[in-house]
Amino acid sequence: MGESASGAVPDRHPDEHVRFARYRRALASVAPDEAVALVARVLTDPDPTVANSAVCEYLDRRAAELLTDPGYPAWCRELTGPVAVDDFTARRLREWTLLRAIALGEPWDAEQVLTASNWLQLRLAAESRDAAALAALAGGGRTRRIRSTAGSRIPQPVPPPRQSSIPPAQKGPHS
Repeated sequence: MGESASGAVPDRHPDEHVRFARYRRALASVAPDEAVALVARVLTDPDPTVANSAVCEYLDRRAAELLTDPGYPAWCRELTGPVAVDDFTARRLREWTLLRAIALGEPWDAEQVLTASNWLQLRLAAESRDAAALAALAGGGRTRRIRSTAGSRIPQPVPPPRQSSIPPAQKGPHS
C-alpha cells in the first residue's frame, strides 16, 4: 500500500466513529426498497457494537413510523433475515413487534413483556395505554423505575358520582 501525499499510510478501515457516522447517514436516507440490503451490509461491520447501534437506530426510527401502519408486517418480515445474524438487533425487531401487538390490542403474552429488555419495559411503562401491560410491569418489571412508572400510569376506574347527603328540598306551600 502506498503512502499519501502527507506521508501517512491510508486507512483501509476507518475508525469505528467514522464508520458509525457513515452508517447513520446512509440509514437515515435509505430508500425503503434498498433498506434490507443496506442493513445486511452494515451488520457485516467487524465491530458488532458499531453495526447494531447503527441498525437499531434505523429500526427504532422506522418501526416507530410504521408501528400501527398496515405496512409494518411486510417491513418486519423483510428485515427478519438480515437482522438474524445479530442477536441484539434481532431482539430489538421482535420487541418492536411486541410493542405493535400491544398498541393494536392484538394478543400478547405477559411473560414476553416481563422477559423483555429494559428498553422495551421502560418504553411500555412510560408510553403504553394498555392497562394489562402496565399492570404486568408494575408487578414484575425489571427495575424499580419500571415498576413505579408503570404503576403510576395504570388507569384508575372512575368512581361513581357521590350521593349528596343533603336531603332533597321539601315541597313547600308555594311550590
